[in-house]
Amino acid sequence: MKVIQYDSKYKKDFIDFNKAWILKYFGTLEEEDYEIFGQIEEIIEHGAMIFFAIENDIALATCMVKPIDNNNTWEICKLASNEYKNHKGCGTAVFETAMNYAIEHGAKRIFLVTNSILKPAIHIYEKYGFTEYIPKECGYSRVDVAYEKFIE
Repeated sequence: MKVIQYDSKYKKDFIDFNKAWILKYFGTLEEEDYEIFGQIEEIIEHGAMIFFAIENDIALATCMVKPIDNNNTWEICKLASNEYKNHKGCGTAVFETAMNYAIEHGAKRIFLVTNSILKPAIHIYEKYGFTEYIPKECGYSRVDVAYEKFIE
């Protein structure tokens, strides 16, 4: 397994993996989901990056990281995996790569929003030193918790 940066040949996997888990756990996509799925290249042009865990040319997991304000604050989002392939450790690998990408690009704070039912994902966040905080308005009705990490 290797982690690679965005390659348009995996764009459909990014969208499909994320749609699948959102629909599985929450039943509906939201406006912000559609905005991201419809503007992937534009978001990347503005400093974001998407990572894929790949094995035998098959995407196993994906994660996006994007700058929010002057590259000081970054958001990790759209962490999802291939529900049809064994992907043990792949979510952690793309998450860690996304986090390091933000740090390498000047992040002083990295945050993410999630839902408390997603225990395996929350375990990853806490493993990497993210702590829970009360989010302000975030754009997703499914969010009930947020995590952040400050970079020295």
